[in-house]
Amino acid sequence: MGQYVFKLPDVGEGTAEAEIVAWHVRVGDVIKEDAPLVDVMTDKATVEMTSPVAGKVLSIHGEPGDMAAVGGPIAVFEIEGGASAAAEPPKAAAPPPAPPPPVAPATVANGASAQPEAKPRIKVPAGAMPAGSTPPPPPPKPAAPAPSQQIARAEPRAPVAKEWGAAQASPAVRARAQKLGVDLGSIRGTGPDGRVTHEDLDGALVPARRSGGSSLTAKSGIEPVKVIGLRRKIAEKMQDAKRRIPHFAYVEEADLTELEDLRAHLNATKRNDQPKLTLLPFLMRALALSLPDFPQINARYDDEQGVVYRHEAVDIGIATQTDNGLIVPVIRHVEARDIWSCATEVSRLAAAVRANTATKEELSGSTITITSLGALGGIVTTPVINHPEVAIIGVNKLVERPVVKNSQIVVRKMMNLSSSFDHRVVDGYDAAAFIQRVKGMLEHPAALFM
Repeated sequence: MGQYVFKLPDVGEGTAEAEIVAWHVRVGDVIKEDAPLVDVMTDKATVEMTSPVAGKVLSIHGEPGDMAAVGGPIAVFEIEGGASAAAEPPKAAAPPPAPPPPVAPATVANGASAQPEAKPRIKVPAGAMPAGSTPPPPPPKPAAPAPSQQIARAEPRAPVAKEWGAAQASPAVRARAQKLGVDLGSIRGTGPDGRVTHEDLDGALVPARRSGGSSLTAKSGIEPVKVIGLRRKIAEKMQDAKRRIPHFAYVEEADLTELEDLRAHLNATKRNDQPKLTLLPFLMRALALSLPDFPQINARYDDEQGVVYRHEAVDIGIATQTDNGLIVPVIRHVEARDIWSCATEVSRLAAAVRANTATKEELSGSTITITSLGALGGIVTTPVINHPEVAIIGVNKLVERPVVKNSQIVVRKMMNLSSSFDHRVVDGYDAAAFIQRVKGMLEHPAALFM
């Protein structure tokens, strides 16, 4: 046996460090070469690192949310053979005795040496994982049978300690259960993968009220959730935008009955190689045709330099919800695209974002942003401007409702357009005139093709 130290490689963009987002393995796991190991995040892109070797995970360095230095150790593996360090096989026998762990790091010599932290980190997960298909590494396990052979006075404690190690629970829940003397093995966990949460523990502490057939229980658990990865990036960006930009909102309703009829017709008659049309391509075209008359809106404001950069190119960001959070891919040069081209590019970038393959260039540089909550769109939203842009358009829910048209009450397909503007750059009158222009094109879709 030998040991292999995996060091964080350069993930691009010349960064000196990357944030650990999520581990795909735990200490004690046996993984194959090229199996997913850890997700790390740079400025905007999340990169999945795979295991360079096949073996057993001895230790991992860093928790989600921690910063890992490029070139620094990130994981240590036990591998077959002594390819990385010939002197390592004898040392693999060192772990059984409790005192010797400090000797292991001293005997490792090559660039693939193990770190001292490997031993302490094994102890915590080893008790929490039944996965010990390879029992040798965790020394604490042999001590487990001992309690069952103790005198009767110690018997009540032995099963509890056993369940604290076997149950799926956070260290905080485990410590609280130990303090209260609660058998975690008897509690059905409602967290991810059957994990016992504080709420589950509270439910076990407060017996169900039988009177009147009520099974309601009081809850007092608090689960701390560390803000890491993309969620932290989003939080920082939103905070910066609200701190820097004096937002003002403008909402207008639009009658999209004709547009929806046209969209249905185009989808029914489209070629097989053409994508299905949503509302977004039509709105993108309306923006591209309207913005030349409102150059101050298709702009980016460098407030530190005091310069507004007005762009001729209409590069529209599309706020896209993913499993990891909100990401804004950018459709370039919408002014040079037709409806079908816009739809194709939206589909391509949405797929790239959800597959985590979008490049940094595809996720930056927009001049105006469209945000949509889809079918959950609500009546009105107050979207936050994507700094350093000066405007954002929010699409709300499309609903059928009675309206007065030509002195007659008719049912029409109506939708609200919510928008926010940077009041330092865009005046209220100009914002209203711009939205009215966009509304007119959406209500008379023939204008989009002229």
